[in-house]
Amino acid sequence: MRKPASMKRLEELGRVRLSPNFFMRDMLYSEIANFHGILNVPDDPDLAIAAGTRLCEELLELLHATFGRVSIRSAFRSVAVNEYGHERRTRGYNCGATVWNHARHVWNRRDADGFMGATACVVIPWFIPRYEAGMPWQALAWWVHDHLPFSDMAFFSTYAAFNLRWCERPNRRIESYAPPRGCLTKPGMANHSGDHSSEYPGFPELKRR
Repeated sequence: MRKPASMKRLEELGRVRLSPNFFMRDMLYSEIANFHGILNVPDDPDLAIAAGTRLCEELLELLHATFGRVSIRSAFRSVAVNEYGHERRTRGYNCGATVWNHARHVWNRRDADGFMGATACVVIPWFIPRYEAGMPWQALAWWVHDHLPFSDMAFFSTYAAFNLRWCERPNRRIESYAPPRGCLTKPGMANHSGDHSSEYPGFPELKRR
Protein backbone atom coordinates (compact mmCIF):
# COMPACT_ATOMS: atom_id res chain seq x y z
CA MET A 1 0.00 0.00 0.00
CA ARG A 2 1.33 3.46 -0.90
CA LYS A 3 1.57 6.33 1.58
CA PRO A 4 -1.84 8.07 1.61
CA ALA A 5 -1.73 11.03 -0.76
CA SER A 6 -5.46 11.67 -0.79
CA MET A 7 -8.47 11.48 1.47
CA LYS A 8 -9.55 8.33 -0.38
CA ARG A 9 -6.27 6.57 0.38
CA LEU A 10 -6.35 7.70 4.00
CA GLU A 11 -9.83 6.19 4.30
CA GLU A 12 -8.53 2.95 2.82
CA LEU A 13 -5.67 2.89 5.33
CA GLY A 14 -8.02 3.56 8.24
CA ARG A 15 -10.27 0.69 7.16
CA VAL A 16 -7.46 -1.88 7.27
CA ARG A 17 -8.51 -4.52 9.80
CA LEU A 18 -5.47 -5.39 11.89
CA SER A 19 -7.34 -8.06 13.86
CA PRO A 20 -10.99 -8.95 14.56
CA ASN A 21 -11.56 -6.00 16.92
CA PHE A 22 -8.95 -3.42 15.90
CA PHE A 23 -8.61 -1.29 12.81
CA MET A 24 -5.75 0.93 11.67
CA ARG A 25 -7.98 3.95 12.27
CA ASP A 26 -7.94 3.12 16.01
CA MET A 27 -4.17 3.51 15.99
CA LEU A 28 -3.79 6.82 14.11
CA TYR A 29 -5.29 9.19 16.68
CA SER A 30 -2.78 11.62 18.17
CA GLU A 31 -3.45 14.72 20.25
CA ILE A 32 -0.14 16.20 19.07
CA ALA A 33 -1.06 15.61 15.43
CA ASN A 34 -4.60 16.94 15.85
CA PHE A 35 -3.69 20.03 17.84
CA HIS A 36 -0.71 21.04 15.72
CA GLY A 37 -2.01 19.92 12.32
CA ILE A 38 0.65 17.29 11.62
CA LEU A 39 -0.29 14.36 9.41
CA ASN A 40 0.00 11.14 11.40
CA VAL A 41 0.21 8.50 8.69
CA PRO A 42 2.98 5.99 7.88
CA ASP A 43 5.28 6.53 4.92
CA ASP A 44 5.68 2.74 4.79
CA PRO A 45 2.09 1.56 5.32
CA ASP A 46 2.90 -2.10 4.65
CA LEU A 47 5.48 -2.26 7.45
CA ALA A 48 3.20 -0.36 9.83
CA ILE A 49 0.31 -2.69 9.03
CA ALA A 50 2.47 -5.80 9.44
CA ALA A 51 3.79 -4.66 12.83
CA GLY A 52 0.40 -3.43 14.00
CA THR A 53 -1.22 -6.70 13.01
CA ARG A 54 1.18 -8.67 15.22
CA LEU A 55 0.59 -6.27 18.13
CA CYS A 56 -3.17 -6.63 17.80
CA GLU A 57 -3.35 -10.35 17.11
CA GLU A 58 -0.83 -11.48 19.71
CA LEU A 59 -1.49 -8.97 22.53
CA LEU A 60 -4.49 -6.65 22.22
CA GLU A 61 -6.97 -9.30 21.10
CA LEU A 62 -6.13 -11.47 24.11
CA LEU A 63 -6.60 -8.51 26.45
CA HIS A 64 -9.92 -7.77 24.74
CA ALA A 65 -11.07 -11.39 25.03
CA THR A 66 -10.13 -11.56 28.72
CA PHE A 67 -11.00 -8.13 30.11
CA GLY A 68 -13.44 -6.64 27.63
CA ARG A 69 -12.87 -3.29 25.98
CA VAL A 70 -9.29 -2.11 25.53
CA SER A 71 -8.96 1.68 25.24
CA ILE A 72 -6.19 2.89 22.93
CA ARG A 73 -4.58 6.06 24.30
CA SER A 74 -1.77 6.40 21.78
CA ALA A 75 -0.33 4.00 19.25
CA PHE A 76 1.22 4.78 15.86
CA ARG A 77 3.29 7.96 15.47
CA SER A 78 4.73 9.22 12.24
CA VAL A 79 8.33 10.38 12.32
CA ALA A 80 7.11 13.98 12.06
CA VAL A 81 4.72 13.63 15.01
CA ASN A 82 7.29 11.91 17.20
CA GLU A 83 10.00 14.45 16.34
CA TYR A 84 7.65 17.31 17.21
CA GLY A 85 6.72 15.71 20.52
CA HIS A 86 10.31 14.84 21.42
CA GLU A 87 11.56 18.34 20.69
CA ARG A 88 8.96 19.63 23.17
CA ARG A 89 9.38 16.94 25.81
CA THR A 90 10.22 19.54 28.47
CA ARG A 91 6.71 20.96 27.88
CA GLY A 92 5.05 17.68 28.81
CA TYR A 93 4.74 16.04 25.40
CA ASN A 94 6.51 12.89 26.63
CA CYS A 95 7.75 11.47 23.34
CA GLY A 96 11.01 9.53 23.45
CA ALA A 97 13.73 10.04 20.86
CA THR A 98 12.57 9.06 17.39
CA VAL A 99 15.37 6.58 16.64
CA TRP A 100 14.71 4.90 20.00
CA ASN A 101 11.01 4.77 19.10
CA HIS A 102 11.66 2.90 15.85
CA ALA A 103 9.72 -0.38 16.11
CA ARG A 104 7.97 1.10 19.14
CA HIS A 105 5.52 3.98 18.55
CA VAL A 106 7.08 4.55 15.12
CA TRP A 107 5.77 1.34 13.58
CA ASN A 108 6.96 2.10 10.05
CA ARG A 109 10.65 1.87 10.96
CA ARG A 110 12.62 -1.19 12.04
CA ASP A 111 14.88 -0.91 15.07
CA ALA A 112 18.66 -0.61 14.90
CA ASP A 113 18.99 -4.39 14.65
CA GLY A 114 16.45 -4.69 11.84
CA PHE A 115 13.56 -6.01 13.91
CA MET A 116 9.92 -5.06 13.41
CA GLY A 117 7.82 -3.88 16.34
CA ALA A 118 4.87 -1.80 17.47
CA THR A 119 3.70 -0.16 20.70
CA ALA A 120 0.29 1.02 21.86
CA CYS A 121 -0.47 2.87 25.07
CA VAL A 122 -3.60 1.22 26.45
CA VAL A 123 -6.01 1.43 29.35
CA ILE A 124 -7.98 -1.57 30.61
CA PRO A 125 -11.34 -0.23 31.88
CA TRP A 126 -11.93 -3.47 33.85
CA PHE A 127 -8.89 -2.63 35.95
CA ILE A 128 -9.65 1.07 36.63
CA PRO A 129 -12.04 0.63 39.62
CA ARG A 130 -9.72 -1.94 41.16
CA TYR A 131 -6.73 0.38 40.71
CA GLU A 132 -8.66 3.31 42.18
CA ALA A 133 -9.62 1.09 45.14
CA GLY A 134 -5.95 0.46 45.87
CA MET A 135 -4.88 -2.51 43.77
CA PRO A 136 -1.34 -1.75 42.56
CA TRP A 137 -0.43 -1.42 38.90
CA GLN A 138 1.97 -4.31 39.45
CA ALA A 139 -1.01 -6.71 39.57
CA LEU A 140 -1.85 -5.98 35.94
CA ALA A 141 1.83 -5.99 34.99
CA TRP A 142 2.40 -9.45 36.42
CA TRP A 143 -0.75 -10.84 34.82
CA VAL A 144 0.41 -9.69 31.38
CA HIS A 145 3.92 -10.96 32.12
CA ASP A 146 2.59 -14.43 32.95
CA HIS A 147 0.15 -14.72 30.05
CA LEU A 148 1.18 -12.71 26.96
CA PRO A 149 4.21 -12.70 24.61
CA PHE A 150 4.97 -9.01 25.11
CA SER A 151 8.33 -7.35 24.57
CA ASP A 152 8.16 -4.27 26.81
CA MET A 153 5.72 -2.56 29.15
CA ALA A 154 5.89 0.85 30.80
CA PHE A 155 3.22 1.91 33.30
CA PHE A 156 1.86 5.39 34.09
CA SER A 157 -0.11 6.72 37.04
CA THR A 158 -3.34 7.82 35.31
CA TYR A 159 -5.73 4.84 35.13
CA ALA A 160 -2.68 2.51 35.17
CA ALA A 161 -2.26 3.17 31.46
CA PHE A 162 0.69 1.34 30.01
CA ASN A 163 2.76 1.12 26.88
CA LEU A 164 2.52 -2.41 25.53
CA ARG A 165 5.00 -3.45 22.87
CA TRP A 166 5.23 -6.40 20.55
CA CYS A 167 8.60 -7.02 18.85
CA GLU A 168 10.16 -9.77 16.74
CA ARG A 169 12.92 -9.97 19.35
CA PRO A 170 11.18 -9.44 22.73
CA ASN A 171 12.95 -7.87 25.70
CA ARG A 172 10.46 -9.08 28.35
CA ARG A 173 11.09 -5.94 30.41
CA ILE A 174 8.63 -3.99 32.61
CA GLU A 175 9.28 -0.36 33.60
CA SER A 176 7.13 2.14 35.46
CA TYR A 177 6.75 5.90 35.66
CA ALA A 178 4.12 5.32 38.36
CA PRO A 179 5.35 4.89 41.94
CA PRO A 180 7.47 2.96 42.61
CA ARG A 181 9.33 4.11 39.51
CA GLY A 182 11.95 1.99 37.80
CA CYS A 183 12.32 -1.55 36.51
CA LEU A 184 9.89 -4.13 37.89
CA THR A 185 11.51 -7.04 36.09
CA LYS A 186 13.76 -8.00 33.19
CA PRO A 187 15.67 -11.13 32.19
CA GLY A 188 18.29 -11.95 34.79
CA MET A 189 16.37 -10.52 37.75
CA ALA A 190 15.46 -13.02 40.46
CA ASN A 191 11.73 -12.26 40.11
CA HIS A 192 11.55 -12.74 36.35
CA SER A 193 10.67 -16.43 36.05
CA GLY A 194 8.07 -18.55 37.76
CA ASP A 195 4.41 -18.10 38.63
CA HIS A 196 3.29 -14.67 39.86
CA SER A 197 -0.41 -15.45 40.30
CA SER A 198 -0.30 -14.43 43.97
CA GLU A 199 0.30 -10.87 42.73
CA TYR A 200 -3.03 -10.63 40.88
CA PRO A 201 -5.79 -12.27 42.97
CA GLY A 202 -9.25 -12.16 41.43
CA PHE A 203 -8.02 -11.73 37.88
CA PRO A 204 -9.77 -13.75 35.15
CA GLU A 205 -8.21 -16.65 33.34
CA LEU A 206 -6.75 -15.90 29.93
CA LYS A 207 -9.32 -16.17 27.15
CA ARG A 208 -8.51 -16.64 23.50
CA ARG A 209 -11.55 -15.02 21.78
